[in-house]
Amino acid sequence: MKTRHAFDMALQALQDEVLMLGERVERALAVAVESLKNRDFETSHTVIAEDKAIDALRYQIEGDALMLIATQQPMAGDMRSIAAALIIANELERIGDYAKGIARINLKIGAQPLLKPLVDIPRMAELAREMIHGALESFVHRDLNLAYEVIAKDEEVDALYDQVYSEVLTRLFADVSKLEQGNLLVMAAHHLERAADRATNICERVIYCVTGQLMDTGNEDDVA
Repeated sequence: MKTRHAFDMALQALQDEVLMLGERVERALAVAVESLKNRDFETSHTVIAEDKAIDALRYQIEGDALMLIATQQPMAGDMRSIAAALIIANELERIGDYAKGIARINLKIGAQPLLKPLVDIPRMAELAREMIHGALESFVHRDLNLAYEVIAKDEEVDALYDQVYSEVLTRLFADVSKLEQGNLLVMAAHHLERAADRATNICERVIYCVTGQLMDTGNEDDVA
């Protein structure tokens, strides 16, 4: 009985670490996009620097999960929970990379004025954050309905990405001198689109954790 209680406590601690990582990643994504919108270079540097803490926490989760497996010999259901924590931590760490990428984009654009005030990119960031938060809630509560709701939101993020791409292209036809900035803004939108994809990946893992059935939403990993 004591052994099971100790295992449950360790599993809960692992889950808490995943949630802590999720909070940091959500904040990094929001701050990165806000720094781009407001042309705040100092904050962009902060986002880039803080990515090391996100990476460190992800490796800590991996180490704690492997230690749990090695010392507790978990059963099948518990193994799915531990595997879920490992995979979700990896997905969150990649989202942190996207936040860092957006911060770097702001620095690359530099002092030049934006093609237009940003509207769709901040909206994408808001939706991506909602999806990440919802995905983690579904993980904590093993909530299948919420997992499916989060997955459904991905189409809205994809539509906004298409809108950003189309609008940037239209503006570049009018002023080709802004080609580099246009490419960078499309890349920022792409990072957010991929962040939303990672949130759906988390939901797929939750569904597997609860049902034992794999679900594939068709999201592909980045090539680079």
